[in-house]
Amino acid sequence: MKKRKLTSLLAVSLTAAMLLSGCGNDGNSNESTNQSSSSAPTSNNSGGESSANVGDETKPDAPAQDLSFAEGTVLRMATGYNNTKTGLFFDPDVAGEGITLADGNTYNAGDLKPTWVEVQNKLGMVFENKYQGNSAAKEWEYWKEQLDQVDMVSGTASGLTEAGVAGMVVDLNQYLDALPNFKAYLEQNPIVRLSITGDTTTGAIYFSPYFDGVNDIERMPLMRVDWVQKLLDGEGEFTADKSGSTKSAVYQPYMPTSGKVEVDVVTPDGSGTEKVTKDYDAAGNIVQKMNEAGSMSGVDAVNMLRTYIDQAYGGYYGTTRSDLFCGQNAAWDADELVALLRCVVSNAPTLNGTDNIQGLFSREDANNQRRVDMFRFAGTLFGVRGLESRQDYLYVGNDGKLHDARQEAATYTALERMNAMAEEGLISKSFIDSSEEKTETMLENDLGFMHYDYNQTQTVYNETKLQEGEKYMAVMVPVARWDDGTGEQFMRFTESWRSVKTDGWAISKAGVGEDTNKLNAALKLIDYAYSPEGQILMSYGPEAFRSTETFMFNGQEMPKISDATYAELWEKANGNYTNYARQYLGSTLSFVKSQAFEYQCTHEVGKEGAGYISNAIAQGTIKHPELALADNMWYTSVPTVLPNTKNENDIIAGFTELGASGRFGQSKDQQNLFVDIIVGGFTGEGTSSADETVNTVTNSWNGAQYLNYKETAWQYLVQFYNSNN
Repeated sequence: MKKRKLTSLLAVSLTAAMLLSGCGNDGNSNESTNQSSSSAPTSNNSGGESSANVGDETKPDAPAQDLSFAEGTVLRMATGYNNTKTGLFFDPDVAGEGITLADGNTYNAGDLKPTWVEVQNKLGMVFENKYQGNSAAKEWEYWKEQLDQVDMVSGTASGLTEAGVAGMVVDLNQYLDALPNFKAYLEQNPIVRLSITGDTTTGAIYFSPYFDGVNDIERMPLMRVDWVQKLLDGEGEFTADKSGSTKSAVYQPYMPTSGKVEVDVVTPDGSGTEKVTKDYDAAGNIVQKMNEAGSMSGVDAVNMLRTYIDQAYGGYYGTTRSDLFCGQNAAWDADELVALLRCVVSNAPTLNGTDNIQGLFSREDANNQRRVDMFRFAGTLFGVRGLESRQDYLYVGNDGKLHDARQEAATYTALERMNAMAEEGLISKSFIDSSEEKTETMLENDLGFMHYDYNQTQTVYNETKLQEGEKYMAVMVPVARWDDGTGEQFMRFTESWRSVKTDGWAISKAGVGEDTNKLNAALKLIDYAYSPEGQILMSYGPEAFRSTETFMFNGQEMPKISDATYAELWEKANGNYTNYARQYLGSTLSFVKSQAFEYQCTHEVGKEGAGYISNAIAQGTIKHPELALADNMWYTSVPTVLPNTKNENDIIAGFTELGASGRFGQSKDQQNLFVDIIVGGFTGEGTSSADETVNTVTNSWNGAQYLNYKETAWQYLVQFYNSNN
């Protein structure tokens, strides 16, 4: 997809990036040199051409600033990731009576974590713990009325931008020439500049952005592929001593019931692409055939699916029919998945020796933050934009305007299909009744078949929860009907694409006040975090946790972790890199997270599945949003924040039903109408049908006004972007 006026976008090496386990790659080489705390920074030391000197164009007149500050300047930090375990300081649950780490040092509760000890030593500031252990949204809510008590604070990108517009946090753009590393990063990645601009008149930036990987796929489907192979592969008919039965059909066909559909796939050896044909004239639609047959034994269901695959694909998959779902050349769609789920659930006695297998499940069935992945998956299955947006439920249409998935009929049609799957028992019982079931229990007890999530953290269960011969792997994104404005087509597209995350850190204006030492120290911390050295520290932790060896990652030489660190990762975090880094090292809490460390910790099964997806993206058979203003705006990634005015933000905040605390929350203890519809269908006043729900959101819940305010800000942002490029 072509991009407008961009010559310095992120350098991306997709094949290595996706091997990152679906958790993104940093993909950004920052050539600027880090300045010591007492040196005067240059205005731009990026060492390369840039198409976007936005800071020079929009910064208010201000004298050049030297970021020197007194040694020992104290910064009061109300910053962390999501709970007391993942702050800058050790909490008792992690440190216990004292914990010795791979660097040989012993840490106690209340001590700074290694990454932040290193920052203190390098930069000369001192950190004081003010973090309450909340999510970004709740941490900001706690402090926003007492900002004089803190110097740096966590918050959501939208919340901090609103606060900046209201004059509560520092505008980083005013100091951009004193932040050479941060400025160079923005110049190398102009779409990031667009995503964090809070005011198109001044070019204000009110928070330091967090990147958990950039320009890479985020979530992906994961399956017990050994079960798929057991059911579908081999000569002759499938047989079993015992099986269950499929339930009465509720789900109806999504794909065609006649005709032919061509799909682009990667060749089995991964060397190129080819077209495969779904021949519905020859095979029929598998869901329609199963529905017409009525309830049947699990054995009969499997044999019907085997015959369908042979006929629909003209023998393309041979006796390795599982490749339709799990191979490099996979071409599965929602209907074929439903047929497979029916086979899996009805063959529990063969697959796990019980009468109980759950089809689709979420990472934590009682945690709304994870339950929302179910409707995100619905968007990928049924060709609906806005369900994995970087901001609310917005996406850019091919008309260049913003659209809101909450106000579109296609969204609710997809949710109805998911509800039909739930009624058939193809979605886990624990998701339906919100029990405490979690991914690890699903996998370790051979109960769960499939979910939609991050690759590294979930495929690690191949090592910790699964037995020999069992395999939980990322599989290809499904084929769906997508309309990008060029006409509806059957293709693969993922909206789960990494950009600026929705959380960040800001400098409290009331906190630093007139204290230049505090302001400069906070600014220096931000700038250092975007330097080459700072990016490695914020990803890996200090040198003591690294090897002297390096390896090439995305065309860049990166450190290897030490053997002691790798052993400790498994001992203390069961191989979960993110938990280890945040809880023990204090890294990956904000700023730029390189995926090079995470890649080294990804299970071989995780690398295999993500490698297939990586290659498909590189070969162009999976499309995705672009971190640019694309010629076809439908492919443009919506910015993480939009530059609405304070008055507009105040009005939008009054649209309570649309807000996180209303009907569409995505955090742990919040409510989400989309999840409720998947579970129970359309119920309740104003939401008893798809059409009624659209009308209610648009008119009764102020959706039309909300979208108008967001669209106005978006158009201002596009003008700002183009004028500075």
